[in-house]
Amino acid sequence: MDGDIYKIVEQPLSPDAVAASVGDPAAGGVVIFSGIVRNEKDGRPVKYLEYEAHAAMAEAKMREIGAAVRQRWPSVKAVTMLHRIGRLEIGESSVLIAVSAAHRREAFEACQYAIDTLKQRVPVWKKEHFEDGEVWVGLQGG
Repeated sequence: MDGDIYKIVEQPLSPDAVAASVGDPAAGGVVIFSGIVRNEKDGRPVKYLEYEAHAAMAEAKMREIGAAVRQRWPSVKAVTMLHRIGRLEIGESSVLIAVSAAHRREAFEACQYAIDTLKQRVPVWKKEHFEDGEVWVGLQGG
């Protein structure tokens, strides 16, 4: 867990850097999830999104998720969870999660658990900007 990374960031996210951050010679699988800003929500065209977070609290919650991942899947070698804040354009990644594990199944399951739990528990808020208005969405991971 010493090498795990849990951060709220303002700069664009890099899947290659996240993959490298979980590299381990004992890992037979690395799974990366990237949450991308899409151009519509419920049929309404989205212009862009803005994310805000309570960074210290969000990072603490991400660490808790990482600890739960490691307890549930002991073959996990490394975990990285990054969530971007600020204005994000269509096609940009708002969240990146990478998990390496001894076997692919554990890496997939752990990564899915991490993103699903992040969306439920991590204090990140997004404002969706549409052509005809905007709306804040409560606790959201991406």
